[in-house]
Amino acid sequence: MNWLDDIAFDEHGLVTVVAQDASSRRVLMVAWANRDALAETAANGQAVYYSRSRGRLWRKGEASGHRQRVSEVRLDCDGDVVLYLVEQAGGIACHTGRESCFFRRLDGEAWRIVDPVLKDPELIYRK
Repeated sequence: MNWLDDIAFDEHGLVTVVAQDASSRRVLMVAWANRDALAETAANGQAVYYSRSRGRLWRKGEASGHRQRVSEVRLDCDGDVVLYLVEQAGGIACHTGRESCFFRRLDGEAWRIVDPVLKDPELIYRK
């Protein structure tokens, strides 16, 4: 039996993946992966996801250079969420130029931005 067979993929063949900083334990981002993305991640140690908007594998950092080296892959108790423990290159995981995609905090009845932009996205994603 292959380790991938233990994962409960959804009807589209995808599973939720949480990327967490291996040192600080801060959650950096949430994305999706299919079997190919998980297999490639396990084989080469670099985070690979499945981009639903692009309809293809997405190798984290392919456009920005902000790659994620995966030190550990874990599976939750229900088998339907995968955790990547990563070392984030450049300290930026979010396309907004922030460390984490979770930069807004609920403050009363409104979302408040609580994390700074570390690098202007225009400088990251030059065309």
